[in-house]
Amino acid sequence: MAVKVLLASPAQVELIDKAVALGDRYTKTLGLLTPPAYRQAAKDGGLLVAVEADEVIGYALFGLPKRSAHIRLAHLCVAEEQRGRSIARRLVQAIRQQYPQRLGIKAKCRRDYELSGMWASLGFVPHGEVRGRGRDGEILDGWWLDLGHPDLFTEVESDALLVVTVDHGVFADLRGLAETTDAEESRALEAGWMTDLVELAYTPQLVHQIRDITDTADRQHQRAALPGLRQLTPASESVGERAAELKKAVTESFPDLPVDAALRRCLYYVAETSCAGLQVLATRNPLMARLADVAWEVARVRVVSPSTVTLHVDELRQAQVYRPADLMGTEFRSSEVAPGAEDELVAFFNQSGGDDGSAFAERLRSLTDDTVVWRRELLRDGEGHPVAIYAWALDGRTLIVPVLRTADHPLEETLARQLLFLLKRLGRDYGAEIIRITDPHLSTVAKAAAGDDGFFEHDGKFVALLVNVCGTAAEVEAVAGGLARELTVEAAALHAGMPAEVAAVVERAWWPAKVIDSALPSFLVPIKPRWSTELFDVPAMLLPRSHVLGISREHVYYRSSGRRGESVPARLLWYVSEGNAGVDGQMVVGSSRLDEVLIDTPDTLFSKFEHLGVYGRAEVQGAADASGRAMALRFSDTEIFPKPVTLRRLTYLAKELGLPLSLISLSKISNELFQAVYKEGHRTT
Repeated sequence: MAVKVLLASPAQVELIDKAVALGDRYTKTLGLLTPPAYRQAAKDGGLLVAVEADEVIGYALFGLPKRSAHIRLAHLCVAEEQRGRSIARRLVQAIRQQYPQRLGIKAKCRRDYELSGMWASLGFVPHGEVRGRGRDGEILDGWWLDLGHPDLFTEVESDALLVVTVDHGVFADLRGLAETTDAEESRALEAGWMTDLVELAYTPQLVHQIRDITDTADRQHQRAALPGLRQLTPASESVGERAAELKKAVTESFPDLPVDAALRRCLYYVAETSCAGLQVLATRNPLMARLADVAWEVARVRVVSPSTVTLHVDELRQAQVYRPADLMGTEFRSSEVAPGAEDELVAFFNQSGGDDGSAFAERLRSLTDDTVVWRRELLRDGEGHPVAIYAWALDGRTLIVPVLRTADHPLEETLARQLLFLLKRLGRDYGAEIIRITDPHLSTVAKAAAGDDGFFEHDGKFVALLVNVCGTAAEVEAVAGGLARELTVEAAALHAGMPAEVAAVVERAWWPAKVIDSALPSFLVPIKPRWSTELFDVPAMLLPRSHVLGISREHVYYRSSGRRGESVPARLLWYVSEGNAGVDGQMVVGSSRLDEVLIDTPDTLFSKFEHLGVYGRAEVQGAADASGRAMALRFSDTEIFPKPVTLRRLTYLAKELGLPLSLISLSKISNELFQAVYKEGHRTT
């Protein structure tokens, strides 16, 4: 009987169960994955099964990250008795045919499995290596299968890890210290495919629990199992204060819950996670799970099961590393570094590797050379503590950044991402076409974030191209190619009709480039002045907010749930729909990249996107329609037009192109109209 390769749907429960059963036969090599992960993969379009005579003889389980254009292959499994029949090849080929618009397929495999021949025969090439997070610290080879798109962008992805704290129960599961029927759920956290996504950590409360074990041999065995997890040491005074806040909230919410040793342990796990600047605590403890709402409301810690981490690792990771809502209401200030103040900054931005102490201070002082006009910018938090420092100067068409550091701070990763995009905006405003970060000891979190913004390593520096072209693929490629030749690197070859996913990566990496003859669609979004003010400060607030750390990097906008042909990724034009024409309303004020569209209940949407700020729960509920659901548009990298495009001008441009124009609700527009409006918004004459 012929073998069929099918894309499993969530409704095909029996098919999914058979794939789970097959995967369970090979957990020693595949790594553990719980049944909900298979069901979620099917829901997301990431489960292909090879079926013969109603039996699943192989399957491929993979992820389709929303913020990256590659495919993440977690399981490629073929029944042992069916091997040698090219089933794996057919599964990989089916992935390619199903998602040809993606850049490529990533996979990880233990080197000691000696399967390099198989991966090579499937067309994969070696793509680096990492050390696994299991007890034996195995080496995992990376493999990459290119799908024939511009290869310059295969690395455009953040290296940031989701750091997850674990309680004693999950720790015992991971290290095989307590055999329970549900331990597999925890052990899935150390699966090979998650190695470059998650880092596991422990706080002092876990050490206290180990210390309290009465059996000496067991206690020593557990202490010896701690290496391999990241150790966190939050300030004890802050932890005590946070634990007291949590205790007060718990006794109010659960007056019948006894405040005993078990509850206090739970509170300290949450408090320590919060004071370490983290947001995710993995547990299988029912008492801890019961406190999840309080933990989030008081300490901004998500108490989740291990399976939740594996199922939602991408969104949890992004919520951790980029939290613009936490910048709101804070008093971050920017100022130039005063001459003579260099020594006081050493303690905040000290780096190892020859750039510590006086060497760092001296390098800052050297940036006062009269031959170059250096700007040395320092950011401080509300308490006056330095949190970031960067220096820059314009050298012809290159923005040089000799210093870029972030201090240890709960919002360090958010600040790093803001600063990288701020540098791109600076470069564009000053006419730069290349950004070159020459800091030999670049902030670790900045390195992790750089991939998201198209920075690449070149001659030991981090470099990005600023391609200020809104035109065809040929026009964008011509400018980018010229800049690449200056750097003696090879530029990607672009072509008309590129898939939307690939064009979105190009536009992110070469921001502010816009590839108009690609399949990336454009939409016009009417927005009321209240929300355009909150999101973009247009029309401007009476009390101007800081543009240094304004939440301009990523936002979410809510509207009624009715679909109007939205697709992701896409470009957006923002039309302020009310107000005086051309003054505070009835004008297109900017553009953004659309990254995600989600329809759900207001509470679910608010929980998922709260870290992006601006909207409160009640306001999200107000966006819901009669169905009780709302639509969330997650968008990023907004450009506010120097010259807003008035309704009169917008109507004229549409008429000139012979194109229809709807301003009542979100509507798709042609890329030609997007280009005309975008150029009008940046016109200088």
